[in-house]
Amino acid sequence: MSKENLEKFDEEFINSLLRSKEGIYLEFKQKAPSNEKIAKTISSLANTEGGILIIGISDQRRIIGIDPEEEIFMIDTALKTYCNPLPNIKIEVITWIDPNPKPYEKEEKNLLKVHISRSIVPIKAKTKNGEWKIFKREGDHTITLI
Repeated sequence: MSKENLEKFDEEFINSLLRSKEGIYLEFKQKAPSNEKIAKTISSLANTEGGILIIGISDQRRIIGIDPEEEIFMIDTALKTYCNPLPNIKIEVITWIDPNPKPYEKEEKNLLKVHISRSIVPIKAKTKNGEWKIFKREGDHTITLI
């Protein structure tokens, strides 16, 4: 797993994300949910075609922003505990300046762009009850294969 803490502002990338829909290659998360759920999402993308997980954007494509260190720790812990073998990912921090922040929001918002490589070997994810299962993407949903 490689982590690049590259803080950058890419207006074109952000705008294309906001126009994009979740699907086989793309998933939005407002925050990393439970360890089990984030491992399931990442393994499903790796088991399908690979893709991108964006953390800090809601399903309604509203940029919420996140604490990158907290989210990277959550992902790292989830993968080490809930994935076998480990998927090949690269994490990039993107900093965006909100031109119209709400009064209670910061102007500068961070997102995580998690690049997930397609895996040749199926990545198993451990479920809440301790079972190891293989997941994949079907449209914008994660489904169980085995």
